[in-house]
Amino acid sequence: MNPNDNGGARILARVDHLATLSESASGVTRRYLTPEHRAANRAVARWMDEAGMTVSIDAMGNIVGCYEGLSPGQGSVVIGSHLDSVPNGGRFDGVLGVVTAIECVDRLYRSGIRLNCPVEIVGFGDEEGSRFPSSFLGSRGFTGDVDPGLLDLRDGDGISLAEAMENFGLDPARDSVAKGHSKDMRCYLELHIEQGPVLEDNNLPVGVVSAINGQTRAKITLAGISGHAGTVPMENRHDALAGAAQAILAIEEICTGLSDKEVVGTVGKIETVPGASNVIAGNCSLTLDLRAPDDDDRRNALREIQDRLMYLSLERGLQATFSIIDDRAAVRCSPHLTNLISSAAETLDIRPLLLGSGAGHDAMVMASVTEVGMIFVRCRGGISHNPEEFVTLEDIDAGLRLLHSTLLLINKEIP
Repeated sequence: MNPNDNGGARILARVDHLATLSESASGVTRRYLTPEHRAANRAVARWMDEAGMTVSIDAMGNIVGCYEGLSPGQGSVVIGSHLDSVPNGGRFDGVLGVVTAIECVDRLYRSGIRLNCPVEIVGFGDEEGSRFPSSFLGSRGFTGDVDPGLLDLRDGDGISLAEAMENFGLDPARDSVAKGHSKDMRCYLELHIEQGPVLEDNNLPVGVVSAINGQTRAKITLAGISGHAGTVPMENRHDALAGAAQAILAIEEICTGLSDKEVVGTVGKIETVPGASNVIAGNCSLTLDLRAPDDDDRRNALREIQDRLMYLSLERGLQATFSIIDDRAAVRCSPHLTNLISSAAETLDIRPLLLGSGAGHDAMVMASVTEVGMIFVRCRGGISHNPEEFVTLEDIDAGLRLLHSTLLLINKEIP
């Protein structure tokens, strides 16, 4: 790679442009199958085209660019990440991986180089699950892992996934969404910001991901009895919101007690009915996000949480229901790809630090169909899912060089 090339600056400029395609003025809010998603796809498609790729949109709205290889019949190296965001999120989460991958291919194209296999870049439309109550819809669609029942999911405005797909110009027919990606895949690579402090603590610009924590997402509903805030004695109440408050503290207590096993639990959203200041809440729903590096530890924590919630519901005269929305086993990254990324880092005089990921990534889904490898890029303070999310130009350039070098090492293995 030419050390005088301004690839890092080009990546940063593109990240900044995508940050303007947001529903919110503060931070980045870009949800799946919205006008902002469409605008992001258009920008990414233009950059892919300029880098010599054939561009298409798949059945789930993922934007895909293909840079053809020299040897026919070789499986493709797929490099991707997501283009959606959490509400009021940061500008680098997901998109840094997509635009860095495009820059890698652009360097090949401008140098007149074709690899022995195709390289495909994917901007997944949904990873965060910030619009519909299910995550990884983009990568699940890419791998053909979309249950047709998901088409009935509805967003906060009552729009179903099938309706949103039609409005986006997609065909929600069941055979279309179940088809998935038809090409063979050699492997999947993903570059992503770390979203934690380990690289910063070790004074390293990039790291090599060894594994991704397992994750359970659930919806908890507590049903009580609505009543007048001024007339129902405290001892006669069946207050669903008070029960939810106790449930949240129980989840915190259980997970804190399992901190030696790195179990973490989060309640990020609460909804009450009827939701009036002078009415006792008759119904309350809350989300649970539970993660751990070991699946048995996570499942044991889940059972303990369920048992505790059932007990406190009986104590308060409430009815509790517990619905699992998504359950993802922990994923170990390919030792082969991990070694290649580590070797590439050494050639760049970067110490190859192995670290686990507490956050979920599209690589978790892709691991069901091919071997996966991940590169983390340092983010300031480990802050993510926040408008303060920040990556330096120097670290962006280090990530670019490491991804590019890894791609060339993979190519050397292909006859």
